[in-house]
Amino acid sequence: MADSTQTGTPAIQRVAFVTGASRGIGRAIALRLARPGVVGGGRAVALCARSAGPLEELKREIESMGGTAAVFACDVSDAKALAGAIDACVAQMGRLDILVNNAGITKDGLVLRMSDEDWDAVLDTNLKSAFVACRAAARAMMKNRFGRIVNIGSTSGVVGNAGQANYAAAKAGLSGLTKSIARELGGKGITANVVAPGFIQTDMTEHLPADVKEKVTGMIAVGRLGTVEDIAEAVAYVSGEQSGFLTGQTIVVDGGMTMA
Repeated sequence: MADSTQTGTPAIQRVAFVTGASRGIGRAIALRLARPGVVGGGRAVALCARSAGPLEELKREIESMGGTAAVFACDVSDAKALAGAIDACVAQMGRLDILVNNAGITKDGLVLRMSDEDWDAVLDTNLKSAFVACRAAARAMMKNRFGRIVNIGSTSGVVGNAGQANYAAAKAGLSGLTKSIARELGGKGITANVVAPGFIQTDMTEHLPADVKEKVTGMIAVGRLGTVEDIAEAVAYVSGEQSGFLTGQTIVVDGGMTMA
């Protein structure tokens, strides 16, 4: 919901830039931040992903519910293109208040069989792109002395996962990046946090065998798999005005699967 004060100052519509917004968790986050009339909603959302087509469809869906959105298609592993998209967002939408680094890929394999190319591709997309986006977005946020940076991590980055050394390293790296940004920019009204999903129902997990899903569900304290909406709600909270004292944290949203 847009900011307002008791002094009659016109409300501010916060602008959020969401990468990997075309599907899954990123799409749910964009919809939640754009939804009018709810706490943490009513944002003007800049949609970023490789392909413009799905983003245009999402833009129409957001507009149909009374929200505001714009499309900035690019490959986040292209640092120049990503920084350019963020600059274009600021130029077109007038400001940038919230950054959600959600874009990510997997190229799984055991360490002994993992190629340099697969290592580099995952680190470039999942970690370097977040650094590039944070650097570009922070400059715009500092002008208004307000910013919320939310990096989407993973429980793989918290506890590791066999066959995902590149992915786990990238997601663990996000935590270090986030803590450093929190320390550097906290005095300028900018917070930075990681939201780390556990096992979430997406199109990537939809085709897993039933016995695998049952085994995983048995490890989750709340007795169910997570949904993309569970993650979107967490992002809406940490990106809100009310979360100014929350920074430098990794917030694990996994239904209790990895709790100590």
